[in-house]
Amino acid sequence: MTIGIGWLHVPLRLFNTSSRTKQEIDVSGEEVTIYACGITPYSPSHIGHARQAIAFDTLVRWLRFQGVRVRYVTNFTDISDTIIDASKKEGVDFLEVANRHISDYRISMNRLNVLDADAYPRVTESIEGIISMIETLVEKGHAYLADDGVYFEIDTAPEKYGRLTGQTLEMVRSGAGGRVASTGAGKRDHRDFALWKIAKPGEPSWDSPFGRGRPGWHIECSAMVHEHFGHQVDIHGGGSDLMFPHHEAEIFQSECCFDVEPFAKHWMHNGMINVDGEKMSKSLGNFWTVSEAIDAVGPMVLRYALVNAPYRQPIDFNQVLLDDAKKNHSKLIESIISAGGVNVARQWDDIESLKNAEDSLIRGMDDDLNTRVAIAEMQSVVKILRQANSSQDSSMASACVGWLSAYAGEVLGLLPDEESLQKMIGLVSERRDEMRERVESLIAMREEARSQRNWTEADRIRDEISELGVVIEDGESGATWRMKDL
Repeated sequence: MTIGIGWLHVPLRLFNTSSRTKQEIDVSGEEVTIYACGITPYSPSHIGHARQAIAFDTLVRWLRFQGVRVRYVTNFTDISDTIIDASKKEGVDFLEVANRHISDYRISMNRLNVLDADAYPRVTESIEGIISMIETLVEKGHAYLADDGVYFEIDTAPEKYGRLTGQTLEMVRSGAGGRVASTGAGKRDHRDFALWKIAKPGEPSWDSPFGRGRPGWHIECSAMVHEHFGHQVDIHGGGSDLMFPHHEAEIFQSECCFDVEPFAKHWMHNGMINVDGEKMSKSLGNFWTVSEAIDAVGPMVLRYALVNAPYRQPIDFNQVLLDDAKKNHSKLIESIISAGGVNVARQWDDIESLKNAEDSLIRGMDDDLNTRVAIAEMQSVVKILRQANSSQDSSMASACVGWLSAYAGEVLGLLPDEESLQKMIGLVSERRDEMRERVESLIAMREEARSQRNWTEADRIRDEISELGVVIEDGESGATWRMKDL
C-alpha cells in the first residue's frame, strides 16, 4: 500500500559531483529521469554492486513515496574485454557468460528488495544507436578514424575536461589521470579514448562504417541514455570509481554530439566498500559476492547494513557492522510481529513522538538522502512500539506499525512484502505459543536465582533459554523475550 506524504514539491537536495555542492532536485516536470551505470556481467556480482543498487533504489523510493513520477534506467554492459576473456576460459559464447551473471544479479537484487528499474538496456541491443552517435561525432570533427578504431579527440573540447574530478589536461599529461590507455595505432594523443574498436580475430563484432568491431566502453552509456531520455537526463551516476574516466568521457561524447549542456543536470556517486579496513579484492581474499553475503546474514540484514550509512560515505564491511544490522533488524521484525502485523492505522499526526520522528526523518532524507538519520528515527519508533507491545497499548502499537510500514518498508525497503510478513507472523506465533509456557517458566526461575544472587544458576538458565532459540532482554520493567533470527 502506498502512502506518500502528499507533497507537490520535494525539497530534496542531493550532492552534485559536478558542482561539488548540494543542489535541489527539480521535480517541476512530468517526471524525474535517472540513469545509473550498471554492471559488467563477467563474474558474480559483489557487495559493491549491491551498495550502488540500493543507493539508487533508495533515491527512487524516496521520490516516488512523495508522489513524484520517476523513470529509472540502469544498464548491462554485456560485451567487454573481461566478458570475452571469461568466455574464452570457459569455452562458451560471450553472451552465455553475460546472461548467466545478469540472471544472478537480478535474482540477488530482488532478494535485497531492490525495485525493478523501468528498463535494463544492454549494449548488444544498442549497437545501432552507438554507431549513429559515433558517426555524428566524426562528422562534427570531435572524433577520428585510426588503424585500430575510432577515437574521441579530447583537444576538440578542452573546456569540458575535469567536470567531475577537477583534473586538468596537464595533470593527465603528467600521469595523474588514473586509468588512461597508452597511445594506440593511429591514436593522436594518449588522452583520447576509444569509441569503436576494430575486432581482433575470433572476437565478437558488428558491422559498422568504420570497420567490423565493437563499441568502446564510454560511448555505450551515452547512447543508452539518449535512447531512453533524449539529449539530457536529470540524474546520472554510479559508483565513485566511475567518475574518471567513464563519466568524464560521457560528458564529452554526449555534449559534443547533441550540442547540449549539461548532458546530466545532476551527477550522483556512491561511496565504495572496504572489508575489515582494506579495499575489497580477490587477491586479498576479502571478496564478498552478493549471494555469499546474503547466504551468510540474510537479504534484509545485508540491506540494513548497506542502508545504515549515507550513500556517499565509504562503508567498512565487517562483523561488527553485520552483527549490529542483524540485531536491530531482528528487533524491527519482532516488534511488528508482536503487534500483529501490518493491518494497522496509517495516521499518526496527533502522536507527538511519532510526528517528531517523521519530521526528523524527512529532514534527513531531504538532506542528501541521509539514511543514517532515517535509521536512527526508525530505531526510536521500534523502541516506542516495543513499549506499546509490553503495555498492551494497541492504539499506539497500531500507529507505530503504520509508521514503520511507511518509512522502514516503503522508503528504506527493510521489510518483506506483506504476504511474506504475514507468513512470518503465522510461523512465529505458532513457535511462540508452543514454547511460551516453558520460556516464561524459565524466566521466572532465572529471576528467582538473580534475586538470591545465584549468578551461576541464573547464567545456566539463560543459556538454556538461548538453546531454545530465544533472546532474553533485561529492562527496567523486567525481562522480555523474542525469537532469534527473524
